[in-house]
Amino acid sequence: MQRVYFISGLGADKRAFNFLDLSFCNPVFIDWIQPLAKETLQQYALRMYQQIPESNPIVVGLSFGGMLTTEMAKANPKMQAIIISSNKAHAEFPTLLKIGKIIPAYKWVPGSVNKRINKTLSWFLGVKGTEQRKIRQSLIQDSDPVFTKWAIEAIMYWPNKTIPANLTHIHGTADKLLPYRYVKAADYTIEGGEHLMVMDKANEISALLKKLIA
Repeated sequence: MQRVYFISGLGADKRAFNFLDLSFCNPVFIDWIQPLAKETLQQYALRMYQQIPESNPIVVGLSFGGMLTTEMAKANPKMQAIIISSNKAHAEFPTLLKIGKIIPAYKWVPGSVNKRINKTLSWFLGVKGTEQRKIRQSLIQDSDPVFTKWAIEAIMYWPNKTIPANLTHIHGTADKLLPYRYVKAADYTIEGGEHLMVMDKANEISALLKKLIA
């Protein structure tokens, strides 16, 4: 069975993929590593890539994980990269993140306050139902404020303009966090899909991944 590597979004782990049917592959969930001081998103992605031994792997990245997957795909043209609810270039970021680059308030907010803000902003993720909310809440509670601050800065200063040919982009039309209108030509569009559509549109995403990977 084909081995497929999965990278979750910021503040999440493999639980973000709990609702997907991955019975068609052998899923391997890549663990986060601690970022180095002043490390860029590209540098971090290449260190993460060291956890993948294959020369032509299949990697699926969600949100922030998709940005890391994009950098991996640039480094290895033989890799099959699939990104979900993510950005593949700086031009796809919404204005909100671009403002944060100029006024980096996230640096001055205590971690405990950040967690309360995350609860308020969880509406942007678009999860529905009791089980999805439980997972979302547990991910927020388990998030590392130090890692989150580093990742936000790394995202905002990610200057990528290169879209690798070996990358497939899946995006939802109802994504509030990374709005669809900023996406430059998604390869597959999920109608009504929100940011965490891997939960809310799990059946549709699972079928699409099976098609792309098989």
